[in-house]
Parts: sequence; C-alpha cells; structure tokens
Amino acid sequence: MTVKVSHGVLLGWLRMTLLIFLDTLMLSIAWLTAKALGTPIPGFHLLWSPQQEPGLLLPILAVSLGTLASAGLYGTDDKRRSFPSLIEAITLSQIILLITAYLYEPRVWVSRSVFLFAWFLSLILVCAERLTLHLVITHLRQRHTAFRQPIFLLGYPEDVEKAEQLLDISGQFNVMGVVDLAVRKDPKQWTKALEEMCSQRISEVFICSWQFVEDPTILFWQLRACGLQLRILPVSLELPRQWSEIKMIGGVTTIRFNSPPIIGSDFWLKRGFDITMSFLILLLVSLPCLLIAVLIKLDSPGSVLYQQTRVGLKGQHFKVLKFRTMVANAGQFQQELEAQNEVKGGVLFKIKHDPRITRIGKFLRQYSLDELPQLLNVLRGDMSLVGPRPLPVRDVERFSEHHHLRHEILPGITGLWQVSGRSDLDSEDIFYLDMAYMQHWSLALDCKILLQTVRVLVSKEGAY
Repeated sequence: MTVKVSHGVLLGWLRMTLLIFLDTLMLSIAWLTAKALGTPIPGFHLLWSPQQEPGLLLPILAVSLGTLASAGLYGTDDKRRSFPSLIEAITLSQIILLITAYLYEPRVWVSRSVFLFAWFLSLILVCAERLTLHLVITHLRQRHTAFRQPIFLLGYPEDVEKAEQLLDISGQFNVMGVVDLAVRKDPKQWTKALEEMCSQRISEVFICSWQFVEDPTILFWQLRACGLQLRILPVSLELPRQWSEIKMIGGVTTIRFNSPPIIGSDFWLKRGFDITMSFLILLLVSLPCLLIAVLIKLDSPGSVLYQQTRVGLKGQHFKVLKFRTMVANAGQFQQELEAQNEVKGGVLFKIKHDPRITRIGKFLRQYSLDELPQLLNVLRGDMSLVGPRPLPVRDVERFSEHHHLRHEILPGITGLWQVSGRSDLDSEDIFYLDMAYMQHWSLALDCKILLQTVRVLVSKEGAY
C-alpha cells in the first residue's frame, strides 16, 4: 500500500493560504490608507519611492503576519476564529513595529497619527474580513455538504452516536461512513474497511473510542499509509470544554486546561456590561414598575417588594428583591405543599396553580415581571444579568456536593435554564445547563440569552 498525500492536509494548506492572502490584502489597505490620512513624514515610504528607496510595507506585513501566525490564528482549530486573540495579536504587532521604528538606525520616523490609523483600520478590516469569510463558509456548509470536510468515524456504536450529534452541531464535517471498532479484530474486514475509507477520498478519521484502541501506533500508520489523518474525539471521556494547550513531556502528549472564563479580567468585563445594561433597563421600566407597585397594593394587603434570602457567589447569602406575588404569609404554607412539588429531583420547589399566588401575582409571574427589582441586586453587586439562578437556602441545603459548583460565579436574573424550558426541567438538567454556561461564557452568549429571554417571556413558555 503506497503512502498518499492527505486530502485534509491539502484543505488545510488551501485554507491557510486564503487567510494569509486576505489578511495581507486587508493589512496593506489599512497601512496605505493610514499613510494617506496621517501626518506625512519625510523619508517614510510604504512602497518604492521615486528615489528608488525600498518601501517598508513588506517588513510591516512580515511582522504582522508573523505575530498572527504565532498566536495560532492560521491553525486548524477554532482558535483561528477567536476575535479576542485576533485583536491582541494585531495590537502586539503594532507595538513591535512602534518599538522597532524608534530603535532602528537610521531611525525611521512615523507620525503617531499614522500608527493610530493603521492600528484602528487593521483591527476593523481584518476582523471584518475574517467574520465575513466565516459567515460565507458557514452558509455554504449549511446549503451544500460539498463544502464540509469529509470524514469517517471509528468507534463503538454508543460513542459514534455521541460523536455524530456533536459534529452535526458544528456543521463543519460530512460523515461519509462509520466503522465499528470491533472489525479490527478481523483482518479481512479491517482491510475492507480501510479500502472503503481510501475510496471515499475523505480527509480524516475520527477515533471516538480511543481508550479501547489496541495497538494505536499500528492504527496510526495504517491510516497514514492511506493518506488519512487521525483525530481523537474523546466523547466518552468527561473533559472540561475550554481552551487547552497540548504539551509533550518525555514524548507523552499531555493536555493543560486554561482557567475557566468569568474569572479575573473576564469578571470585570462582565460586571461593566451588567452595570451599564441594568442602569439603562431601569430607566426604561421605571414607569411600568411604579404602576405594578400600585396594582400590588390594590390587589392584596402587604408590602410591594418581597425579600428572600438566597445563596449567591461563593455560597454567600444575600437578600433577593422581587415584586410580591403571593399572600403576605405564604412562607408558612410551604411545608404543607411540599408533597405537591412538580420539579423532578426534589431539590427545587415549584408547583402549578399555587394557591398562595395573588391575582396580580399570577400575571406578573407569567411574564416574569416580578423579577424586575433584581436589577437593583445587579447594581449592588449581588447578581449578574445572566447566570445560574440564585436559589433559596431550603433548596441549597438539599444539594449534592457537585451542585455547589454553580456558586463559583455570580447568580443571574436569567440564564440557560430560563431559555431552555424554564420550569419544565428537572434538577439535574438545570445543573448541567448552569455548568454549560460557565464553561462557554462570553459577552456574545450573554446577549444571546438576554434576547432569547425576551422571546420566552412573550410566549410564557414554561412559566408558573
């Protein structure tokens, strides 16, 4: 069997070449435009000057593209679409160029305005170019499977099923066939399977049951001989889903996981977003809140606001604010109603047609308007706009040990639980939705959840 060039390698080189070409074009436009807009400096030329002096555009491009490559933005994984990494790399390249221009002898003087324009335009153009390319490729993959990467799956049926679900979500791959790992025990069947994979002109084989593979080195070279790349997809291993770094130690591959999001600078970024948005929302709903307060007073005796002790960040207790939706002495009746709890698992307490709810309270709960005062909790720092719901002490006391992980971030007014069925989920489903949010947090995800929350509230989906 002769060794073939991997179809996946060719696709990878084609994708990288296209990205380098487009980045080069955008960076060139950015610097040429910056030179035209900025303060002119004698002796600074991007292209060849009339005096036949060499231009500086090629060295600038070399530094910029080299920085992008060093940041992994031409790789084969999702990091090439990481816009925070892209912004950091472009900014770093500008700093390197600025220092080089200052220290180089004979010194190259470039006006500050040119550098600022070049930095700003490079960010805008390169980010826009990559976003456009990503959207175009995503659209083509959704419309035509020919634009997806052809692959085979190798593993036991239960692992293959999980892998197919995961890959279907990504929309990047086209599964051309599946091979049961058990066929490796029969040389004839395995040879036939290899021939089938070679004939399909696939690019990669995904191993879904790696921990059960016998003689992995032999398997690797058998696939390489067919021109196929091997990728491990550990669907049956519970690994944290976040950015990681592959390291070799004594010839052994290790995976080092980075710190999860919403820690450090991410916390303050999210906090700034919460404060700004909460203040703006409060301005918009101030008059409706005043009307709600009047209706609550007219409907039943008692205070307008209801305060309940909830468990928040790091297990600390705080008073959550809500518009009162129940009769004044509702807490005294909860023990009598425990047997009617409709949330599976028994950790959380919710029942439909709760007799303690007032007439105006039922309306407020249908549209979650009773949660509006929690915007004050957000401003006070007790809560976030998006995050795991803060639960009463009664519910937290019934937690299993792993459930307390949800207290590692600020609780939220809304979250994945609310936009994924809300009250219709059981306790364990709610916990895993909270963990999924914690692992995949971003400001874009917060905005998406907030928009989906509006849709859920209007449809009254799962509310009671």
